[in-house]
Amino acid sequence: MTVAGLIFSNIHDSAIPELTAMRTMASVPFGCRYRLVDFPLSNMVNSGITKVGIITHNNYRSLMDHIGTGKDWDLARRSGGIKFLPPFITAYENAGSSTLYSTRLEALLGATNFISRCNEDYIVFSDCDVICNIDLSEVLEAHEQKGADLTIVTRSFAPSEAFHPEDMYEVKSDVDGRVTEVTGYAPKHRAVTVSSNIMVIRRTFLLGLLQEAMTRGYRDFYRDLVRKIVSKSRVYAYPYEGAFLQITSMESYYACSMRLLEQDVRKGLFNVRHRPVLTKVRNSAPTIYSANAKVSNSYVADGCIIEGTVENSIIFRGVKVGKGTVIRNSILLQDTYTGNNVELNCVITDKNVLIKDGRRLSGHESMPFYIGKGRMV
Repeated sequence: MTVAGLIFSNIHDSAIPELTAMRTMASVPFGCRYRLVDFPLSNMVNSGITKVGIITHNNYRSLMDHIGTGKDWDLARRSGGIKFLPPFITAYENAGSSTLYSTRLEALLGATNFISRCNEDYIVFSDCDVICNIDLSEVLEAHEQKGADLTIVTRSFAPSEAFHPEDMYEVKSDVDGRVTEVTGYAPKHRAVTVSSNIMVIRRTFLLGLLQEAMTRGYRDFYRDLVRKIVSKSRVYAYPYEGAFLQITSMESYYACSMRLLEQDVRKGLFNVRHRPVLTKVRNSAPTIYSANAKVSNSYVADGCIIEGTVENSIIFRGVKVGKGTVIRNSILLQDTYTGNNVELNCVITDKNVLIKDGRRLSGHESMPFYIGKGRMV
């Protein structure tokens, strides 16, 4: 059994326009030292997948800077390795328009050349807005044992669950796991099983679907393809019950980041045996804590200088917290500099933000206060 991977880097950029104005969803920073692409990419590499295509749309320079040749994921290879797949546009397409693909199916159609050139038996899909640490080799094994054409990794949510998804497709299946129906976006008032947008599909079967989609002018992968094949093809669900975070807005980005302060979530993501979350290696100096520094229940990366108080916060590399400064319930991205006697509560700063002495800024958990990249306050 041979497998190739496909990662959609831009599909959900519109969910958090504040953070994706100058980068893709895939390169959004998360958890002190990671980018969102690190999670699907690590899932694939840890499962033995050594050929991965990353479908891009725009703003992918930072993504290319982060991944480079792929050596940090052991993907700097002559055969296979990592490949960026920008939109395929001829001189006569989209004349007078800047519109590229806008749906998952259109993105796949643009990657048809990559898919057709692969010699692998199966293709694994993954988005970048879902954060989990899943053993894809088990999904592939279940897919092969059942002789499935398509396997959809699903996640169940109770009505009261705080991170119940609102814009993922609901998947219904029978006792054997065979999918019987794929409905519209999941309702929030009841228990629901949704697609995680992680899928395994036979490559030849996928090419047939893409050919039909091109012929008939289909645009939506779930509505126009999956729903139609459920009754006549072997489509199965694979339930996943591990740590699972989904980013659908700035509020959910804040909430998911804060969940890293929960021990069970950290353990389910980062402390899984033989499945590390890989990322670009940076050789930074250890963080310096002054004699008056106070840090509690926080995630602090290396290369920082902490001279004030940090509580319940996520602090990325190179952040400076000045004297008398109090940071609570906040996320400070790389190279944020806070002066002395600053107070921050429920604040998200993008990279290279400067906050001058004496500033007091506060948001709320339901609406964190965001400061854009390179801004000065």
